[in-house]
Amino acid sequence: MNTPFVFGKHASSEYFTNRTEEVKQLSFNFQSLINTVIISPRRWGKSSLVLKAAEEVQKIDKNIRFCFIDMYNIRTENQFYQLLAQEVMKALSSKLEEILEISKNYLSRIIPKISFSPDPASDFSISMDWEEVKKQPDEILDLAEKVASSKNFKLVICIDEFQNISGFDQPVDFQKKLRSHWQTHKNVGYCLYGSKRHMLLDVFSSHSMPFYNFGQILFLNKISEKHWIPFIIERFAATGKVISAETAGLICTLTENHSFYVQQLAHFAWLNSENTCYPEQVTNAFETLLLQLSFLYQSLTDSLSNSQINFLEATINGEEKFSSKEIIQTYNLGTSANVTRIKQALVSKEIIEISGSDIEFLDPMYKHWLSKYWFKVRSYKTNMCCLLSK
Repeated sequence: MNTPFVFGKHASSEYFTNRTEEVKQLSFNFQSLINTVIISPRRWGKSSLVLKAAEEVQKIDKNIRFCFIDMYNIRTENQFYQLLAQEVMKALSSKLEEILEISKNYLSRIIPKISFSPDPASDFSISMDWEEVKKQPDEILDLAEKVASSKNFKLVICIDEFQNISGFDQPVDFQKKLRSHWQTHKNVGYCLYGSKRHMLLDVFSSHSMPFYNFGQILFLNKISEKHWIPFIIERFAATGKVISAETAGLICTLTENHSFYVQQLAHFAWLNSENTCYPEQVTNAFETLLLQLSFLYQSLTDSLSNSQINFLEATINGEEKFSSKEIIQTYNLGTSANVTRIKQALVSKEIIEISGSDIEFLDPMYKHWLSKYWFKVRSYKTNMCCLLSK
């Protein structure tokens, strides 16, 4: 029997839950070719949301096509241009003759090399002379608009991990180049998102950056318990198993409604139960999950400085006045200036998120692991050393 829960890959059809308003808004933006930026912490379901909205739009309007680009391994302008041209051509045509025609008519000055798989209709890749691309990047940046216009299509280009452009050589100049072209497109809309929230905020919310006010920014919130609980109950029922609203709520509480972990913990609880899932099976599944993540969290914690770890301990203990002399001395944080640097470093590492005076762990399971294992062990070792020294 297959698990009724999905994590680590896109959630679709019956595995996708709620986000009704977000799907509605994003679908409208796609149909209207309104540029959209989606910002949220990692593993909150951005990619699944984009795919869901695209599916809904294509049911309504067959004239709208979608191009999905993942920049996960893209580190240079050259790689970006090649991937953009390749995926746009795939989205606009699947026939060998049309692909070659697009290349001839719209990339004539670059003359890309196109390599086909044994089945030409299934896949192909593009390679280009970087020196020529640097001279004529306009052909690639306007390729989608020109082809969509000539074929009377609408095209929505969805780019995941878009924040990687911040790592390119001369990133601001490159962003200016993109913006100058993309803002003129009439037949193409853009949906940009990624997994590093603070970097996306730097790109899209800063007045000094080229992509400021590029389009509508959608900030995703967590899916609430009132939506998760009936979803979990329904997914259990789909496999002939029962879970009460209270037990399903426990899953939400332990994972703090984090989309990825709700589905993962629900999966383990489902595995642990025969016909009915009880609270103890959820807590056992929770312990199993924490232990499975221990090696990852141990490595992450080893990469942090002592003062950063101390700051995390203070956060877990509910401290708020981090710049006070008492808190700085109690947790050995150095100075007020050092506290500021610690916060910035932990935000950059995507460990915490700061909103005003509120500090939140982006990974709730990491917070539980630190509290349950790391700090308890450290406290035990400290107490033992004190006893031995007496």
